[in-house]
Amino acid sequence: MTSKTDHQNLPMYVQITELLIRDIGAGRLIDGERLQPEREMSIRLGVSVGTLRKALKELETKGLLERVQGSGNYIRAGDQSSGVYAMFRLELHEGGGLPRAKTLDVDFVEKPADLPEFGTSAHGSRVRRLRSLNDTIIAVEEIWLDESAGRVDKTSVSESLYRYYQQQLGFWISRAEDRVSIGPVPNWAPKEFTKPVGDTVGFIERFSWSDKPQAVEFSRTWFDPDRARYVQRLR
Repeated sequence: MTSKTDHQNLPMYVQITELLIRDIGAGRLIDGERLQPEREMSIRLGVSVGTLRKALKELETKGLLERVQGSGNYIRAGDQSSGVYAMFRLELHEGGGLPRAKTLDVDFVEKPADLPEFGTSAHGSRVRRLRSLNDTIIAVEEIWLDESAGRVDKTSVSESLYRYYQQQLGFWISRAEDRVSIGPVPNWAPKEFTKPVGDTVGFIERFSWSDKPQAVEFSRTWFDPDRARYVQRLR
């Protein structure tokens, strides 16, 4: 797995847990399926057996794994909504993929005129990131957090902003509304992105709420449809 600076990384066992949760959601791991033996699985994932066992314990706690003594570990495809990336809707075409984020910049600025109304303040934290699934670059995104919810500190922001909100700002995102269409790649997109500035790609606008009536976050994501797809599963 690709390494990043320590302040951005989720703990490795959490990364493995999230990868497996997304594979369950994508149907790559099905209910009742027996996982590889732990040693083989740890080698395939490039982690220690101890780290893998910690990840499997998390899955068991979430009700997504049954560990049968002397037989192995079996998938139980229950509710995946407790995952760190439960609201991340982009997947590789073959399904799943662990979300990655490379932070491009973090600023606290006045909201521009082209943003829709959200929150209660005229200012907010703006986070721009390059997104990947596993090691495949798939998207660029711009996230705005209303000043009323706190400020994003660029020295401590993590790969999962929702986890950062919980741990550093003391709130969590409880619901979101997505609007999916197409749009041109923004002029700030880095050269590493797979499509040039101005090209038409998949486009997602998202409003997110905590426990307040006004949305506290608004985001825009431009994704490469040749590499990823938007998936919403209804259960």
